[in-house]
Amino acid sequence: MAGWNADTAAGPLGAGIVTLVEGSSFCISQPNGDIYPQLPHGVFFQDTRILSRWNLTVNGQPVEPLATETKAPYRALFAGRVPRADGYADSPLLVERQRDVGAGILEQVTVRNYSLKPAECVIRLSAEADFADLFEVKEARIQRQWDETRQPKGGSLTISATWQDVHKGVTITADGAKATADALAYDVVIPAKGHWSIRLSVVPTVDGKNLAAPIVHPARGEMSPRDVRRQEWVARIPVVRMGNRSVQRTLQRSYDDLGALRIEDPEYPERVVVAAGAPWFMTLFGRDSLWASQMALPVDPSLALGTLQTLAERQGSAVDLLSEEEPGKILHEVRLGVSSGLSLGGKNAYYGSVDATPLFVNVLGAVSRWGFARETIAALLPNADRALEWIRDYGDKDGDGFVEYERLNDHGLLNQGWKDSWDGINFADGRMAEGPIALCEVQAYVYSAYMSRAWMAYDAGDKPLARELQERAARLKRRFNEQFWLPDKGYYAVALDKDKRPVDACASNMGQCLWYGIVDEDKVPTVAERLMSPEMFSGWGVRTLASDMGAYNPASYHNGSVWPHDNAVIVAGLLRYGFVHEAQRIATALLEAADYSDGRLPELFCGFDREQFGHPVPYPTACSPQAWAATTPIFLVTSLMRYDVYVSLGGLWLDPVLPESFGDLHINNAPTGAGPVTIDASGTSASVYGLPQGMVLHSGHRLWMTELMERANLRPEI
Repeated sequence: MAGWNADTAAGPLGAGIVTLVEGSSFCISQPNGDIYPQLPHGVFFQDTRILSRWNLTVNGQPVEPLATETKAPYRALFAGRVPRADGYADSPLLVERQRDVGAGILEQVTVRNYSLKPAECVIRLSAEADFADLFEVKEARIQRQWDETRQPKGGSLTISATWQDVHKGVTITADGAKATADALAYDVVIPAKGHWSIRLSVVPTVDGKNLAAPIVHPARGEMSPRDVRRQEWVARIPVVRMGNRSVQRTLQRSYDDLGALRIEDPEYPERVVVAAGAPWFMTLFGRDSLWASQMALPVDPSLALGTLQTLAERQGSAVDLLSEEEPGKILHEVRLGVSSGLSLGGKNAYYGSVDATPLFVNVLGAVSRWGFARETIAALLPNADRALEWIRDYGDKDGDGFVEYERLNDHGLLNQGWKDSWDGINFADGRMAEGPIALCEVQAYVYSAYMSRAWMAYDAGDKPLARELQERAARLKRRFNEQFWLPDKGYYAVALDKDKRPVDACASNMGQCLWYGIVDEDKVPTVAERLMSPEMFSGWGVRTLASDMGAYNPASYHNGSVWPHDNAVIVAGLLRYGFVHEAQRIATALLEAADYSDGRLPELFCGFDREQFGHPVPYPTACSPQAWAATTPIFLVTSLMRYDVYVSLGGLWLDPVLPESFGDLHINNAPTGAGPVTIDASGTSASVYGLPQGMVLHSGHRLWMTELMERANLRPEI
């Protein structure tokens, strides 16, 4: 996961925390619903913590948690009981808190009295708003001191704050409450076998002036706007039934999480993009959003298109050393409300990513094959061409044909590939690599970018451009296999360092190279064998770094952990070269791992061997839900289906190699670009129903660009 500052990982959230997400707003709380300022908890709106304390007490006692049920990604029901003061016998007072998250929160508190006698209760909700920046909370380093005012009035409390010229505010409303400067309270008598209930709202101000649109609680039998939005999306996406109920549960959880991670571009509300992950990355990330939306193509191709269009609007146009913007470059991340000096580069957009730019071109190529209108794709081709110009003019810093990175200022990310922690790239003996650094998988992304743009040129009838790009790709492939391959070790270097020395650690990065086709055929068996070795394969997935490397640590972020999305790309790459058994083994292990977290794959988990621990060991600060982890099960299943669409060629390709343990698979309403289809698959057989006119079902993989070129007599001349 790409972090704002991956040099400093987030602190642990605590056991049993509950995360609710709606758009770019989210809430993190204890299992009883309480929020404490000393923990990385809170209600967040536009990257600002608008509620830092939210503690419910009954007669001075905090509520003891009993159960929490997430009704929707943005709604939860907390159940608890009020401890007896004497500590004996069961409490007759039970508490329910139903919380909805949007622009703030809407919360209904119900206290039920199961005693045969009336209960006198003082019910109090303590509230604070520190307006801390998301990064201050994430890293437990509150930097700013706000000038704060609190205005209790009737049943409401308004907290306003100013820091320099920034104004923030929040209004807490609870009808009938007695408001003080720090709480809202009720003195009530709950009848025997009766209950008491109240509804509260917490609404932030926008620009420190006007209240945001409050969350509206629907009437009984009606749906909220959030429910309607979610139901409309569910109606558009495929319906999956699988014989293996465990895998089906995981796929359904992926759908739910993907739906929760959809956010709108504030400037173009009709565009929906994929946020990187909760809780800390509920915003657009170049690399993460591109990867996740491409992996989700078989579910909702519009997510990839919206992500591309939004990134294209923010494509770099000038050289800015502070934000690391460069002409043609695709951004790393966007933030909505981060104050200057806290976000990377001190701006709302930071561009310190070496791989988002070639990935942009790759995803556009995939979207074009799925059949969006030609004019839609044509409108994005200039952005793709500017991205290729960045690769040539800025990405290849020394003109050697490889794309390198080196941060442009002391505040930027030290490492700018997907392993962006400060120690993520190292030699076999554990020494850190020094930049400029050319990562192996980035060269594969660039190779694929050339091929993808050639693909689109070929589709448009521009054969000279297709040939030129294909020749460029072929030269890169040849030089890559000459300089990154380590014949004495039998695997690819993870990178080249500043002196063009191979960084000889055995890392998972080379597995991603398989998917893009840059690996020479004669080297694939050795790469596959190394990926599946005991040093690399933990039993739950392929480790980011082999266990016999100097920097290996199974509980590190990038040096021995297992990342589901990384493994999903490796599975797709193994399948591309025909290594079916190995791909099935990794995919099955990952889906089994999801069983231990209620069907949800986290951002990453520790790399301990499966024989050592019979369950995946959680990584303490992993995001969950997280975009490319949420789309991993989708990508695993569709990769094993060997399912692809190329509308301009009139084809749908399907050649499944589903493990027997998956059982029968039925997909209804599967999008193809030309129209939805129904798919039945089991093992190595498949049937498709409702093919749109002009579409033909093919077995085997779709044609790779090299095969297309050969058919068109456009072989590269290098």
